[in-house]
Parts: sequence; structure tokens; C-alpha cells
Amino acid sequence: MDKRSIWERIKKAKKPYYVYGSILIGFLVWMFFLDTHSWTLHSELNQEIDRLEKERKVLREVIQNDQKTIEILKNQDSLERFARENYGHKKSNETIFIIESSDSIEQK
Repeated sequence: MDKRSIWERIKKAKKPYYVYGSILIGFLVWMFFLDTHSWTLHSELNQEIDRLEKERKVLREVIQNDQKTIEILKNQDSLERFARENYGHKKSNETIFIIESSDSIEQK
């Protein structure tokens, strides 16, 4: 046996590994980055789902607060108080004075 025949055997033995290895690497690249069901697309969609779930939670809290406010405003007295405090409404025979403290006035 000479050195050349041993080297040729090693080359022949490695060829299937190269072929199968390159096919496996190609398949993994295709599945992770190029396919319509790729890993990158799934991670982006999962981030979007997390963001929307957080937004949904915040909006549910806003809805609950608004429902509480609506229940409170069903009473005529609280409705008038709310309109006066937030929108400056007044009765026809009233005069409203707005008193601002020095902290609330912007200094020029």
C-alpha cells in the first residue's frame, strides 16, 4: 500500500459526508431564513403578539376606568360636578372664579 491509495480512500470516504453535510446546512439555512415559516418570521410575529397583548391589557384597564366613571356620572350631581371641573360649565345664575396659584402660572 502506498500513500496515494490511502489518500484516495480518505477522499472517497469524505465525499458522502460533504454532500450530506452541505444538504443539511442548505436545509437549515432555508428553514431558518428563507422559508415562509422561517424562524425569523416567527420571532417577529411573537414580538408583535407580545406588544399587542400589552396594548390589550392597557386598553382593558382604560375601559374599566371609563365604565366606573360612567357609573358615577349616572347621578345628576356628580355629572354637574364633572362638567364644572373638567369643562368649565356653569349654571345660568352662577359666576365662576378660577384661582391659580403661583406654581401653576408659567413665569416668563
